[in-house]
Amino acid sequence: MPEGNESLRIEIQSKPAYDIEEAKNLQLKLAGEVVQSGNPLPDRICTIAGVDASISRDNKSMIGSVVLFNWPKFELLSIMNCTEPVFFPYIPEYLSFRELPVILSALDKLTVTPDLIIVDGHGTAHPRRIGIASHLGVVTGLVTIGCAKRRLTGSCEEIGTEKGEFAHCIDRGDRIGSVVRTRNNVSPVWVSAGHLIDQDAAVHWVLRTVTKYRLPEPIRAAHQAASRFRKAN
Repeated sequence: MPEGNESLRIEIQSKPAYDIEEAKNLQLKLAGEVVQSGNPLPDRICTIAGVDASISRDNKSMIGSVVLFNWPKFELLSIMNCTEPVFFPYIPEYLSFRELPVILSALDKLTVTPDLIIVDGHGTAHPRRIGIASHLGVVTGLVTIGCAKRRLTGSCEEIGTEKGEFAHCIDRGDRIGSVVRTRNNVSPVWVSAGHLIDQDAAVHWVLRTVTKYRLPEPIRAAHQAASRFRKAN
């Protein structure tokens, strides 16, 4: 894995006593480094990773899971799991401070750097435009997409019931993401650019990585990996 912005990484992992104001100030700083442009060409994408984090049974540790696939065959290459102490309380707008340290540790175990990472969470569809997918992208310098099961901020128009339908999500006049139908007559997901990708390309790649389920296969597999690891430990 590339080191990315190592100083930011150290800052996140070494400060379990973050207060909310300090976390907010760091978000505002990082938001200015997010790049909402780029459209990774299919012939340049050889590997796609999904990442997810969850809490342990005793609520004392975070579990981070990364699942890596090749592309376009979508063959499983590796699964990496890690645990870290809980550094930060559960606050929806600040999930990256709680989940990112363990995700970074799991990513460090990979021997292949992903060309694209899909994160179970938001990217720019965040009040300060720096959800966990964008935060991860800035820290690592990798292409990231956020795909969340629930809306965090902004407003979206109603969309049709068929797979592939989507509409822009708008907040304070800015397009911050999209609401996307990934299966016919199934609840949509909220997709947003993480880093080094534009909003339309983010939608494109989420739809390309959906199989027969609501969630893109990379993050669905990462969620399953985290669940198995939690039960086994």
